[in-house]
Amino acid sequence: MKTLLQARYLFTPLETIEDAVLLIEHGLIVATGKRAEVSAPANAKIIDFGNAVLAPGLVDIHIHGGAGHDVMEGTNASLAAIERHMAGHGVTSYCPTTVTAPIDVTLRSLDALAQAINNSATPDGMRARPLGIHLEGPFLSHTKRGVHPPQLLQPASLDLFDRMWNAAGGHVNLLTIAPEIDGALDLIAAAANRNICVSLGHSDADLPRALKGIQSGARHATHTFNAMRALDHRQPGLLGAVLTDNSLTADIIADGIHVAPAVVDLFIRAKGVERAVLITDAISATGMPDGTYSLGGLEVQVHNSRCESGGRLAGSVLTLDRALRNTMDFATVSLQHAIRMATFNPARVLGIERRKGILAAGADADITVFTPDGEVMQTIVAGITS
Repeated sequence: MKTLLQARYLFTPLETIEDAVLLIEHGLIVATGKRAEVSAPANAKIIDFGNAVLAPGLVDIHIHGGAGHDVMEGTNASLAAIERHMAGHGVTSYCPTTVTAPIDVTLRSLDALAQAINNSATPDGMRARPLGIHLEGPFLSHTKRGVHPPQLLQPASLDLFDRMWNAAGGHVNLLTIAPEIDGALDLIAAAANRNICVSLGHSDADLPRALKGIQSGARHATHTFNAMRALDHRQPGLLGAVLTDNSLTADIIADGIHVAPAVVDLFIRAKGVERAVLITDAISATGMPDGTYSLGGLEVQVHNSRCESGGRLAGSVLTLDRALRNTMDFATVSLQHAIRMATFNPARVLGIERRKGILAAGADADITVFTPDGEVMQTIVAGITS
């Protein structure tokens, strides 16, 4: 059955279409355009969203959990709860993100997540769909480890990475690594050769070492400013590269807690709306009341939207639609540009921007319907409208 969506605006998000329509069939976008250009096929279901905005489904490439569950639990029930919660906030695709844990625990989690990814093509209600796994740890700096347990951090090892890759069934598409640790440059090159996006983060690297990481194949940065050497005007470190190198994309947690609003504005000015990516770094506490929650086995206390473990920030309770609206306030960017940073840009980081994060013929029919001020009205996953 064909479905025709109508709305005041459509953000591809690279361009704006006014008085817009979008045609869906078999879970794919068939056509987009103005109402005068795209006619409704016979027997098509027509949904008119009035003054709303049609946009690509949001893509979160760094998320640990939500709705009381952690992605490393790896069960269908836990992932279903997380994915339904995300879909309620406009997210249609995501990268379940690990944290540093005992190797056997990590391997079991990766195996379970791989099975979930293999089964994600089968529709099961209104749920966000996993794209592939983001490995955050164990190849991180001790100095900038955040809450990752120091005794579980590992030197960069091709053998260990291969074990993780195999446990994940090859479904690793993002790797966060500190470029200064032993063996990092070889692992960065090996991962990049497998078309994995290598992201620099949890790092105390100086600028020369950061540049070597980029030369070895890294092309992204993880939660910019957090778990990184502070920017110094004489020794700029990794941040100097992140903010000035146009070959790097970079993401940021725009919750007003991890990074001050003025610095979010600075980040977007430096990276431009073309290379900035919004993430949540959300944990199991997202969508839940204050209390004690788990982050990959770590105990996290949550109070007034602040997540801490041992006095350190430990993820967030941010949702991606809230990050989008915060960015509009913090950096005075348009809704269209904020949407781009949460859709097309993260999809491009993963190399899937022709089918995710964009509204164009041939792309997956993953769509978020927004009010003009960025509130989620409806989420459509794989063309499913109810």
